[in-house]
Amino acid sequence: MTPVFIVVAALAALATAAFLAWPLWRGGAAAASGPARAAAAGAGIVVLLGSAGLYAHWSNWSWEPQATADDSPAHMVSQLARRLEREPEDVEGWLMLGRSHLALGQFPLAVRAYQRADRLEGGRNAEALTGWAEGLVMGSETELDGRGGRIFEQVLVLDPNSQKALFFTAVAAQRRGDSATAIRRFEKLLELGAPENIRPILEQQVAALKAAPPTVGGGAANGAAAPEAAAVDAGPSVAVRVSLAAQMSGRFPAGAPLFVFVRVPGQPGPPLAVKRIAAAFPVSVSLGSADLMIQGRGFAAGDTVEVVARVSLSGSPTASPGDPFGGMTYVVGQDKEKPLVIDRLTPP
Repeated sequence: MTPVFIVVAALAALATAAFLAWPLWRGGAAAASGPARAAAAGAGIVVLLGSAGLYAHWSNWSWEPQATADDSPAHMVSQLARRLEREPEDVEGWLMLGRSHLALGQFPLAVRAYQRADRLEGGRNAEALTGWAEGLVMGSETELDGRGGRIFEQVLVLDPNSQKALFFTAVAAQRRGDSATAIRRFEKLLELGAPENIRPILEQQVAALKAAPPTVGGGAANGAAAPEAAAVDAGPSVAVRVSLAAQMSGRFPAGAPLFVFVRVPGQPGPPLAVKRIAAAFPVSVSLGSADLMIQGRGFAAGDTVEVVARVSLSGSPTASPGDPFGGMTYVVGQDKEKPLVIDRLTPP
């Protein structure tokens, strides 16, 4: 195993940690509290440390330097893929190929490799299903609420103690507002013997879930003026006045979650900043340094960003078909409060 591969695997784990931490960080009313934020960050640490341990435990790679003409990760993966063309029934080889593609961020290829292992094992290999689900989720965050999440549930049927499946399904449950399931599965992770340095973080996450209100609070009726959002942070900020188009009236209950995102135009992945409030219109929303998804990855004066406001019918930050939304561009430091109208529905 080369140092290059280790670095790639570490970066993949960091990407997973960031992806999973953000719904926990912004997942509800308790997200504003210090313990909840610490728990969200800690969940990311769990993924990072757990991934490192699982790679070391599951990998069949030799960790000793190999004398080859080209020992880059891509070359080693290519060699493995060519060998599997000659030995297509090698389940362990397909699992290794899946792990390698995951580490390199090649999620569609990882999914294919794990699917092949799953077919060879007749749907009874928990690692194949886990890797398949992880590849789907890492390729698209919506998969955690869809097929990827369902496959993780299958993993728990085969292996009720799968720590990765427990964690991902706990996050999925929290995203859809099923706090009871999320708590049970986080607590199961604790029962299985989380490392001492991680245990307090998981305990904080469970405590935050137990303390959070079961639903988003009321809010004013559509069309009524709503209180101003929190005061603008010091430093660059984005300010919008969100209103609802007439044709969108009556499509969701009062107080449904309203998410306002700041994104880099045309760039997929987690947004730069997000704020969740109860839907009541019109409402002024300001996003600044306190709303950043990842500290240090934000926006500066002069940046052109995309601002999206979306009412979530499911309660999840992930867009679902039928969610009312609207968007606009915003120049940080130049534009003042701009009107943003929710006037469209998320397509199927």
